[in-house]
Amino acid sequence: MRLGISSPLTHADPAEWARRHKNLGLEVINFPLNCESDPALIDAYAKEAAANGLAIAEVDVWKNAMAVDQEEREKALRFAIGQLELADRLGAACCVNILGSKGPRWDGAYKENFSRETWKQGIAMIREVIDAVRPSNTYFTIESMPWMYPTGPDEYLQLLEEVDRDRFAVHLDLFNWITSPQRFFYNEEFADECFEKLGRYVKSCHLKNVRLEEDYTLQLKETDPEGGGVSIPHLVRRAESYDSAMPFIIEHLDSDKAYLDSIAYVKSITGN
Repeated sequence: MRLGISSPLTHADPAEWARRHKNLGLEVINFPLNCESDPALIDAYAKEAAANGLAIAEVDVWKNAMAVDQEEREKALRFAIGQLELADRLGAACCVNILGSKGPRWDGAYKENFSRETWKQGIAMIREVIDAVRPSNTYFTIESMPWMYPTGPDEYLQLLEEVDRDRFAVHLDLFNWITSPQRFFYNEEFADECFEKLGRYVKSCHLKNVRLEEDYTLQLKETDPEGGGVSIPHLVRRAESYDSAMPFIIEHLDSDKAYLDSIAYVKSITGN
């Protein structure tokens, strides 16, 4: 396991950015710039990452390339292609996006997310992004999400088969797939299933946790790594059985202190 965080932390320049991550004992980073940034600044961050032994785990898209609005969809698709080009130039482990939503919120939950037409459109979108770039140093991936395709490991296997591109792989956020009491209480068995089916395709993982609220109706709440009931040590062990250097990225925290506390906690329970 190689640990990283989604935040660039407070910093004044690329050198301080890289030093802060290295001094925290982190080994992977999410690249903090995008394809529309100043090329010289991109090069400076990449140079400092390399000088400090920080591998680039993810170049993020986070745009709705499946949007109903044509202008929004086309703009997001161009950005996804640009991000994949950047990831390939940087040699990132993966470029990651979600499949996309069919409503106003870019990552929202809508009935139309689960239509057969959306599935087919998603396959076409992934192929278009990969075929536009033809990467050789990275992979395009779709993050597992709770309310859009793919909703579990079998659907992701089907997606891999139907996209049929060597440079399409898996970004696993197991916590986003904890969508039932069964998956919550049997999270170790679910992690086993995910890695048995997808392990050889996984390029990066997110790290947080999930708490089951004791209120009606069913409520599953995302938390920091320490605040939930999913076994992080088991998840890490299963990932390491496929890739001993698997990137794990702590995400969705609201301050530098929260990230520092979570780094210390994860290291304490995983021995990394």
